[in-house]
Amino acid sequence: MESKESTNKVADGASWFAVQVKTTHEKRVTSLLDYSGHEWFLPLYTCRRRWSDRVKQVEMPLFAGYVFCRFTASARVPILKTPSVMRIVGIGYVPTPIDEQEIAAIRKVVQSGFGVSPHPFLQVGQRVRINGGSLSGLEGFIADVRRRNCLILSVTLLQRSIAVEIDSAWVTPIHTSTAHTPCKKPLSSSASYSRP
Repeated sequence: MESKESTNKVADGASWFAVQVKTTHEKRVTSLLDYSGHEWFLPLYTCRRRWSDRVKQVEMPLFAGYVFCRFTASARVPILKTPSVMRIVGIGYVPTPIDEQEIAAIRKVVQSGFGVSPHPFLQVGQRVRINGGSLSGLEGFIADVRRRNCLILSVTLLQRSIAVEIDSAWVTPIHTSTAHTPCKKPLSSSASYSRP
């Protein structure tokens, strides 16, 4: 598992945004953003694809059709003019920034070496904290997916999630006095716990 990201750094005051691009054009867009000096992040996962004559492992975007880019909202026009960029995710014509902690959580998961894959968006379940391994300190909701324990990190704005395999012994429930309600921040790390 890995991610591709730029070495370009943007001045303080910039935020992360989700940039919607044409499907299968994610890597092309990151090359163009890099050439223009923009800071970007493209988390990837490895999967097996079958062709008529062979099976090959390929790197695919965890959030198909999206690239994360860091810029100030007032400087969005050059990004919108980048070929294959469709829009910047937001409300109407106003881009909605992504929480820095969410980008940091996705980076941490991708760099952890655990099996990572896209996952249907989940928003319900018991909130937990990971207390062991390289993901120690992450909070979210846990799902038992296909008889595996997985940490689900969700991007609320995109209605997309990623799953990472974890050891259930590392999970500690976070007790809250009220039932979980969806986060009101534009984007948040989340996941869900289902018991067998």
